Amino acid sequence: MQIFQSILALLAGVGVFVIGMNMMSDALQKVAGPGMKKLIGKITNNRFAGVGIGAGVTALIQSSAATTVMAIGFVNAGAMTLAQATSIIMGANIGTTVTGLLVSLESLNISLYASVLAFIGIMMTFVKKNDRIHNIGGILAGLGLLFIGLKLVGQAFDNEEVLNAFMNLFQALDFPLLLVLFGILLTALMQSSSAMTGLVIMMAGSGAMTMGDALFVIIGANVGTCFTSLLAIIGSSTNAKRTGFMHLIFNLIGSALFTIIVWIFTDQIQELLKNTGWNKEFQIAVFHVIFNVVTTLILLPFTKYLVKFIEHVVPDKPNELAHTLKFIDRRELRTPAIAVMQVKKEIENMANLAKENLEKGFYEVCNQEGKYDLEIEKRENAIDYINAEVTDFLIKLSPLVTGSNLEQVGSYYHVINDIERIGDHAENLLKDAQHMHEKGIKFSSVAEAELKTMFDTVEQMFAIAIKTFDTSIDVDLKELSDLEAKTDDLKHQLSISHFERLAQENCTMELGGYFTSIISGLERVGDHLVNIGYSIQDPTGNQNERTDNYNFYWE
Repeated sequence: MQIFQSILALLAGVGVFVIGMNMMSDALQKVAGPGMKKLIGKITNNRFAGVGIGAGVTALIQSSAATTVMAIGFVNAGAMTLAQATSIIMGANIGTTVTGLLVSLESLNISLYASVLAFIGIMMTFVKKNDRIHNIGGILAGLGLLFIGLKLVGQAFDNEEVLNAFMNLFQALDFPLLLVLFGILLTALMQSSSAMTGLVIMMAGSGAMTMGDALFVIIGANVGTCFTSLLAIIGSSTNAKRTGFMHLIFNLIGSALFTIIVWIFTDQIQELLKNTGWNKEFQIAVFHVIFNVVTTLILLPFTKYLVKFIEHVVPDKPNELAHTLKFIDRRELRTPAIAVMQVKKEIENMANLAKENLEKGFYEVCNQEGKYDLEIEKRENAIDYINAEVTDFLIKLSPLVTGSNLEQVGSYYHVINDIERIGDHAENLLKDAQHMHEKGIKFSSVAEAELKTMFDTVEQMFAIAIKTFDTSIDVDLKELSDLEAKTDDLKHQLSISHFERLAQENCTMELGGYFTSIISGLERVGDHLVNIGYSIQDPTGNQNERTDNYNFYWE
């Protein structure tokens, strides 16, 4: 019965440790994530600066996965090269060792203080109206739970039967490559190298595994942590795949190198660590730091060659436009605050595609050259793909965000719907142009000039709507509303002009049908653009006064 209770304590301890670590990491990302993202965005071609930023950001937000996600986002956006992202990833591997150092503090018997910390933090999380207090509470609660989990793990190993069972396990695995493989597999299952490192430190400290075994398992954990990255890049863009594979190649090379070194000099390395006078827990944590720092120093000068190798292994895909997202990646769901910002960029990308299609579609209406037919079709496919993927991403993101981020996510559903509709209207322009060309009919110079006047107004609205959405500044919303009112007036005026031409027999009924279709489509595009601009306002109407001279258009 006692051994059963000890096993339950072990499982519960690991669970509480992982929950605490994730809670702390999530709260840290909410507090520091946006600022860290801006810091990463300022990276230059200085590789050492990149390593420093990657290490600092990861140490602060306690998640190498989150740092890698940010790097992937910038690479996908074209704001960062693969070489720059590589230095960030190298730094992230160094920054993640802070968790091991933190775990080693459990040997100081601080569990009682950790329990108080967890209680204070949990009480603070009940403050829902103040995001900052709520998130700081999450950090404290997560940190406290982390140490409580470690205490439970330690208590499980106090049972001699449990301790002997693990000692026998590692005696059976007493071969370096098997121990490395054990570290890879268990970390892949746990999907957290930090959790694996913490568990190894506790097992070595309790005597469940020897120091030599612990070193090889730690090496394996560094490869196992890439499993999450490899899962995330399935079906993703070329740049995301390259960044994920770079993480794997870097860790594989470092692990292979250290496996050989530790294998040859096991006794000397253990003696060296022992002579420091530190306890076993801290010795393992320090080895983890040395492992990642030395690997980075060795491979950093070869960044350029690693990049060329990865680009060769993962070549560019032809015609990738219709099947990729430029800014968001599934891994960003682990960093909700970052994900919200990346979704916004993806929506802006979608809007620019719709704008380009609208311009090309109107060109075909006026010229009927068939010059942009295939291009518009491909771009419309891309818009539809982005719409479906972003919608699915928002559905998964919604339960993970709170406060202002939740309001933003809610508005984004409507914005992508508006942009998709604009894309449809652009496609309708192309269809009208194709039908007119097949029938051999064209607008008169007067009718074409009238359409051009209305299209220019819509283009002005497009620029204002996208600028407003990007900056979240509402100073131009009055102008946007005025221009929307102008499109309504133009539709009315142009309809009158059209009927006057019909009465004077200067236009045919057949051409009139296309003319009416086009001005109606442009007027509806204007409605959608107003929706996009006003999406930045508080849904409750408390932030700014809205003008009442238009109605939201969702059809």
